Amino acid sequence: MGGLTINGLCKSFDTQAVLDDINLEVSPGDLLVVLGPSGCGKSTLLRLIAGLEIPDRGTIVLDGRDITALEPQKRKTAMVFQNYALYPHMTVYENLAFPLRVIHTAKPEMDRMIRRTAELLELDQLLDRRPAQLSGGQRQRVALGRGLVRQPSIFLLDEPLSNLDAALRVRMRQEIVALQKRLGITMVYVTHDQTEALTMADRMIVLKDGRVRQSGVPDEIYNNPADTFVAGFVGAPAINLFEDEINGGQGRRLNVTYGPETPDGTYMVGLRPERILLRDDGQLEGEVVGVEYIGSASHLRVTSGEITLTITAGGSTTGYQIGRRLRFAIPSDALYCFDINTGRRIR
Repeated sequence: MGGLTINGLCKSFDTQAVLDDINLEVSPGDLLVVLGPSGCGKSTLLRLIAGLEIPDRGTIVLDGRDITALEPQKRKTAMVFQNYALYPHMTVYENLAFPLRVIHTAKPEMDRMIRRTAELLELDQLLDRRPAQLSGGQRQRVALGRGLVRQPSIFLLDEPLSNLDAALRVRMRQEIVALQKRLGITMVYVTHDQTEALTMADRMIVLKDGRVRQSGVPDEIYNNPADTFVAGFVGAPAINLFEDEINGGQGRRLNVTYGPETPDGTYMVGLRPERILLRDDGQLEGEVVGVEYIGSASHLRVTSGEITLTITAGGSTTGYQIGRRLRFAIPSDALYCFDINTGRRIR
């Protein structure tokens, strides 16, 4: 069921390289999330897997079969687009039937497959409605169903939730993950939303400028970023990144201990806001210059010496007024050091 291997995949448009030497493997039944900013090549990668674009170099192997040069209809892939791409003049039933008609499925078998898919997605009471009569979440389920009804080897989803409001996005990503696990479908899910990536993925890759910057399970990518881009792109609020000079394991700009194993030099340092401990006996002191209250937490902007840090505190803003001075501590294992020139992590 849907094992995918990609080796050395490259794609350019005119002289612009969009994907450069992409290598990845998706185990059968896994949900791989491809995360990255706009223009990094995420959608192009999906289109190459689906056969809507042809690579310049590299191979795509699905279920042990090289599909690199196969026509899209012969690949056993299903793709769900950002804008649903439903036919507005067709009912839900007819939208689900369309991909089956294309492959000349017999009517009794087609009806059975449509009704089974509709029941699975709780669309069985909506089969006579047109897309304009559906909510955003219902349209999204129809788009999913139209791919699912063909029983593909792999499901490709291109930012499918970006047109939904925040509350519906949360519910739909839960529904997609539950459906994927229940059916054991292999999925490749593209998004620029790091919350979607962290909450949905079995494994994820982070793309930038057409290259894979890091791959792994969400916990590994969040807690062990490979470079400053991954560290800054994954996590909310964003990681604190600042330059510091280290001598004998001690920082100059931020008076903390980095550990004796850290070579002397100038580094870009990363520090997650939630790893900073607000304590009366903390070795550092700073002044609150900004407060952002989000209900479950407060994000404080605190200036200490030459550096301004974001610190995640409890939900209440009581006691964190702008201008207040407070003390805090930073565990040495919370500090990441990155090469000042390349941005790569120093381990």
